[in-house]
Amino acid sequence: MKDALDLFKDKMHLNKGLDKVEIEELWYSELGNGIKNYTEKVDFNNGTLRVSLKSSALREELSYGKEKIIARLNEQLPNPLITKLVLN
Repeated sequence: MKDALDLFKDKMHLNKGLDKVEIEELWYSELGNGIKNYTEKVDFNNGTLRVSLKSSALREELSYGKEKIIARLNEQLPNPLITKLVLN
């Protein structure tokens, strides 16, 4: 069944869209409600996760731990997809 579903996703080119949704949900669940309240937009494209934040202080604080955030999110994915984190 899983193989059939994977084949369907490949044929219908759904993987990118499903990855975007999964990564956006992971951002909110892994970083918690405090970060969620300050997040304006989450977008994922070609390995780059772009997150728009309302707080410049939070953006600065998170920028120090970008690699740790990437690793934490990739751990929750079946395949590591995130190679870069851009905070706006």
